[in-house]
This record gives sequence, C-alpha cells and structure tokens, in this order.
Amino acid sequence: MKNIQILVLFIIGSVVTALGVLFKSMEYAVASFFLIVGMTFNGVAFLSLVLKLLKKKDSDTFLDS
Repeated sequence: MKNIQILVLFIIGSVVTALGVLFKSMEYAVASFFLIVGMTFNGVAFLSLVLKLLKKKDSDTFLDS
C-alpha cells in the first residue's frame, strides 16, 4: 500500500468519525454507525502503516515511497 493510500484512509476515517461525534451530540440514530465505520478506517490505516514500517528495511527512505 502506498503512503498516499494510507493517508487517504486516515482522512476518510477522521472525517467520518468527526461526523459521528457531531451526530452523537445531536442524538441522531446513525451516529453509532458513523463512529464504527470511521474508527474502522482509522484502525485499518494505522495497521497498514505499522506493517509498512516493519517490512521496510531502510527506514530513512520511508517517506519517499
């Protein structure tokens, strides 16, 4: 997975989580769904970032790939 794809996953997860928090404060029924989906996106992005860092031999060029 490329760095830009991981960044896009983080951004999507953050936006959906923020919407979930907003909807939760307004007591909408779909708030829990948005929170679950957003946190799942963030979790997948975090795990893929960790796996990419662990598989990378030369850590100095991580941001170049």
